[in-house]
Amino acid sequence: MARSQLQIKRMLQYFVDATVEIIEEEGIEQVSARKIGQKAGYTGSTIYNYFEELSHLIFFASMRFATGYLQELPDYLERGQTYLEKYVLSWECFCKHSFAQPQIYHALFIADLGKKPEDILAHYFSTYSSDLIGLTEEIKPLLYNPDLTSRSLALLKLAKKERELDDQTIADVNEMTVLIWEGMLTTILNKRREMDPEEAVEKTMKYIRNTMTILENSDPR
Repeated sequence: MARSQLQIKRMLQYFVDATVEIIEEEGIEQVSARKIGQKAGYTGSTIYNYFEELSHLIFFASMRFATGYLQELPDYLERGQTYLEKYVLSWECFCKHSFAQPQIYHALFIADLGKKPEDILAHYFSTYSSDLIGLTEEIKPLLYNPDLTSRSLALLKLAKKERELDDQTIADVNEMTVLIWEGMLTTILNKRREMDPEEAVEKTMKYIRNTMTILENSDPR
């Protein structure tokens, strides 16, 4: 790696580490360019030499908190005998981690990242390629897709290898699943109802499994 590339990676590391510390100490909502600069030992404006927007840096830092999800997802998928089962289990794993850290997963999957979020995600994994070690080829393509709907749809489409399924029905069920998750995450973030993460997972998975019966009972003819 060229010296200039090493320097850039080192600077990225400084800012990401500083952002992670702020999230751990004060919460993600307290992150600001000024605070990050102070912790990293640079001016806040220096951040924008390496990140186009503050949301990109928050995204990088938030990925650090998602390593548990990335590590546990393969174990969940292995429990499934069919792709429909794997799809449901992947959501169970996702709900477990996202409802325990709602602000983090909002930053990763809902917050506005600008025009090309896929480039940000590819940049992250090129910088922190070690995060991909041990992940199966079945999972890796999903990680490079920052859009939760299309990312989730890719796994559900694999069910067509095992049985006849209508593409539109697959798309509809997948969209309903994503909306169920988004609704629960919003409920948790807004604190409009008292609900612990375990209860949120249980309720969400109940609705997702009910939705899956549409596919299980569908006739593509």
